[in-house]
Amino acid sequence: MVQTRAHGAAKRKLSDAAAEEADPNNPIEFWVERDRWPSQLSEPGMAHLLARRRSSSPSSSSVIPPSEQRPREEKYAQYRDERYETLLATKGSFMVRSKLGIAEESKILCQDLLERNQAYPENSLFRDDIFHLTCEKISNKNEERVLQDITRLIVPSAETLATYGAKHLDILTESVNEGWNNSIPLTGIRPQPDYSAGFSRDAFTTEQLDKLSPFIGDILTDMSLFMGTYYMYFPFLACEVQCRDSLAVADRQNAHTMTLAARGVVKLSRLVGRESEVHRQILAFSISHGYSLARISSYYPVIDGKDTKYYRHPIHMFDFMTLDGRDKWTAYRFTKNFYDTWMPDFFKRICSAIDQLPAELELSSI
Repeated sequence: MVQTRAHGAAKRKLSDAAAEEADPNNPIEFWVERDRWPSQLSEPGMAHLLARRRSSSPSSSSVIPPSEQRPREEKYAQYRDERYETLLATKGSFMVRSKLGIAEESKILCQDLLERNQAYPENSLFRDDIFHLTCEKISNKNEERVLQDITRLIVPSAETLATYGAKHLDILTESVNEGWNNSIPLTGIRPQPDYSAGFSRDAFTTEQLDKLSPFIGDILTDMSLFMGTYYMYFPFLACEVQCRDSLAVADRQNAHTMTLAARGVVKLSRLVGRESEVHRQILAFSISHGYSLARISSYYPVIDGKDTKYYRHPIHMFDFMTLDGRDKWTAYRFTKNFYDTWMPDFFKRICSAIDQLPAELELSSI
């Protein structure tokens, strides 16, 4: 018995010694070899920012299918409960304005995004002479039909616009009804937005990706504060469609999803001591819509020392079927405008913060 204990202690000592031989200045190699981060990166103030391994049951594979989707009924279940808003509040996310509201420049931005002129598709189901027929055919139909017929006319596809020549959108990627399996969850469920947009891996330089790597981890098995799907970095837009239930359900879905999006930008900003730059600034947008109603919202952090809370700023709600479709292009115009004017500046801010990250992380003091 004594000999067995001594052997076990010696084995542990050898294992510990081998772990220390791994190069702590190469955190990714250290993680691969030892399945943990170097000790200097595991201080309490830092550990929550690093990529973490997904939990899995013993009988299941640790690799989740990249486009895993849940049935719509399962996807909506928790969001139908009004108490979900209280659950979000316990996590620091509030579906209301903060007392101070958004910064003045963000207010001006929202108004400009609503009013700035844009070009619209010439031949679509929203064409003036057939708009009333479109409305009749989708009225009281389910989400799948509405998604098929009109969602791209409410929220234009970033990748489609890029394909048609909007080259500044080549840095974007999008998901359609895909689970955000690579995002560290806020509540017990992970988002699965009907549509979302963020930045592709190719948008970043090799040096920037190297600096982000401890926070991204292995895209097959890890979760990150900076990811949505495995191919989407720093998402900033979500869209949810609701027809059988009220828009409140879609709003709860969007609030959850976009809190995760805003959280990633705040965490990155804190890493480089620039959190004051995002205080009360809009960091994400969402659109909730059905077969006639639509609501545009934005999300922003309120930062007080080490404490961060997230709030929703309502921008516009409207019925695009009424008044002969007077407002049918409102959400489309708004979305194209923030693709064109807000998104490039937002991307520059993210890249600037990433560039400030040290090449070899020594962040235990942060």
